[in-house]
Amino acid sequence: MSTGFFKDIEPVRYEGPDSTNPLSYRHYNPDEEVMGKRMEDHLRFAVCYWHNFVWPGTDPFGGQTFDRPWFGDTMDLARLKADTAFEMFRILGVPYFCFHDLDIRPEGDTFAESAKRLNEIADYFSDKMEETGVKLLWGTANLFSHSRYMSGAATNPDPDVFAYAAATVKTCMDVTHRLNGENYVLWGGREGYETLLNTDMSRELKQLGRFLNLVVEYKHKIGFEGTILIEPKPQEPTKHQYDYDVATVYGFLRRYGLENEVKVNIETGHAVLAGHSFEHELATAAALGIFGSIDMNRNDYQSGWDTDQFPNNVPEVALAYYHVLKAGGFTTGGTNFDAKLRRQSIEPDDLLMSHVGAMDVCARGFKAAAAMTDDRVLSGLIEDRYSGWQRPDARKLLAGGYGLEAIVDYVNHNKIDPKPKSGRQEYLENLVNRYV
Repeated sequence: MSTGFFKDIEPVRYEGPDSTNPLSYRHYNPDEEVMGKRMEDHLRFAVCYWHNFVWPGTDPFGGQTFDRPWFGDTMDLARLKADTAFEMFRILGVPYFCFHDLDIRPEGDTFAESAKRLNEIADYFSDKMEETGVKLLWGTANLFSHSRYMSGAATNPDPDVFAYAAATVKTCMDVTHRLNGENYVLWGGREGYETLLNTDMSRELKQLGRFLNLVVEYKHKIGFEGTILIEPKPQEPTKHQYDYDVATVYGFLRRYGLENEVKVNIETGHAVLAGHSFEHELATAAALGIFGSIDMNRNDYQSGWDTDQFPNNVPEVALAYYHVLKAGGFTTGGTNFDAKLRRQSIEPDDLLMSHVGAMDVCARGFKAAAAMTDDRVLSGLIEDRYSGWQRPDARKLLAGGYGLEAIVDYVNHNKIDPKPKSGRQEYLENLVNRYV
């Protein structure tokens, strides 16, 4: 049943690259087979609840610009929000969505009331999901907006805040499990510090390690078969966050014995804030065996903060999906659009067109990535560049067959005098551009 918000807009269809219809897909054809699998099953698109149905269009210098009929703190409005959200999912034809607890229900006066409201909306979601076929990519808890979390959640100096946060995660995991969510995400938005003058970092890291172990223990207790994901981010809102980037998260997981239990959800904008490229973070996660899922949103190139814009750069997206494919593609993860409209984009169909364009950019980039993978244009050259390591003597170097003294003898005996070889960077960049 239509809520009327989208004015009875028909479902978006694939019309091909020559279409001029702004509410049609030009490159995303969900049924198109790529590398032996439907494009929808490769990309696993998800729409986020928070930016699309919660954010009012504010920024640090200006107030609300969006007028949404479901804004307000009642359960009736929460149900209207759900009706509108699932209508949007249906129009776009996306297979998944994602949410925080605070996105989907109003905060109660007590923890028990908040949990009760969350479960009521989960029941409502269950009916909507059965009706539409839309699935839950992941659920998560908002442990950063309320003032109780101003000094962190798991890392808070007050143990009561730690307990409240842990209880909140438990209820969100229960709901995610009940709705057959395929992942559960932990984003430590305030798990860090503003100043070291009032921070005991050693204590806070131990608290965070215990918190994450509690989550993993509970996952196994309830039989949740999805993946636990951490989303790295270096800063903003805190000066420094403990989940700074993929490598930092991996070191944390190793320290607390969780490297085989937890993977990462990597966001384009967060990678850039950490001083990396998106492809770097994806390649790092794959190399360390913790790649899980992605948030496909970008920052403004001229801004030093997290602007959460929809992707529009096909070459960047192509390289990102190339590394996703190198990592084996998505299993439980997918492509979530953690992106929001610009605050001047106030019409209902702006919500649709932003996603349509982003899905087309991703589809076009993915097809380029798939072609590069099939043709082995990069992998073949990389294999050739490192081919010397296949020699028996080179393997012995890595296997511990030589100490430093023996290596000196090896170099002298074989009269080794290495000559530089071109890295062929420009040639490789040109190769990539042929595909995009």
